[in-house]
Amino acid sequence: MFAQAGWQSDWLDILGADFMRHAFIGGSLVALAAGMLGYFVVVRRTAFAAHALAHIGFPGATLAALVGAPITLGLAVFCIAGGLSIGVLGREVEEREIATGTILAFATGLGLLFSSLATRNTRTITNVLFGNLLSITTEQLVVFALFTLGLAAILAVIARPLAFASVDPQVAEAKGVPVRLLGVVFMVLLALVITMAVQVVGTLLLFALVVTPCATALLRTARPPMVAAMGTGIGLVSVWLGLVLSAMFNLPPSFFIVSISFVCWLLAIIVDRRRAPSPAVVDPPVDRHHPGHASVTA
Repeated sequence: MFAQAGWQSDWLDILGADFMRHAFIGGSLVALAAGMLGYFVVVRRTAFAAHALAHIGFPGATLAALVGAPITLGLAVFCIAGGLSIGVLGREVEEREIATGTILAFATGLGLLFSSLATRNTRTITNVLFGNLLSITTEQLVVFALFTLGLAAILAVIARPLAFASVDPQVAEAKGVPVRLLGVVFMVLLALVITMAVQVVGTLLLFALVVTPCATALLRTARPPMVAAMGTGIGLVSVWLGLVLSAMFNLPPSFFIVSISFVCWLLAIIVDRRRAPSPAVVDPPVDRHHPGHASVTA
């Protein structure tokens, strides 16, 4: 969309363009979806799985580019297939990481194969890797909206048991909560969010919207609704401000989105550590039989 980096005196006009309106709507939908699911990604320790699903979707995108199919469709098929495989094969954290790494390696090999064949679609491959929010189409916006509505509807039903199963899976299973099924459903939902986010920030910068905002919010509160609200807010600010700065300085919006999200996370860490109380210095108990010497007995 832009020719050269530098200050854009007509940046207000650029913000009013159709492609910018699409970018604002698409980025907002992704931030909303990521905010709703981000709490569970962090609490369930599936950040690596989220990162892996983006790379698992890469061969789907390159295959779609190779055969002329919609990129969103290719991403969704491979991400969902990867999410189902990880959810079924990896019940415990250790099993999940092994399954994730193995599937990721296989998907990366497929991605290399398809990208080497799709030599005429290098621009599409670059967009999948780094995102291109400015090229979001009306059709993609419709898909994003459907994904977001579906995610909200499913979470409205399973959010409470999913939170229970995420925080204490053993107790939840003993109480009759279908922990395994919820884990598979969660991975499918995560795959849908990844499908959206990849088209905004790319596979390599995915954490900026899916993980970092809610991880930042968790530094301030542990209440799931507040984490979701704060994570969504950070994601929205990152997208909106990133798009404005990209129009002003003629640079890719993905760079600004990632940078703003990172700065928010870094500031939250600094504030959290400054507020943390210093460990009190407690004098050791004195042995009454030997005054002046500290007792080493409990």
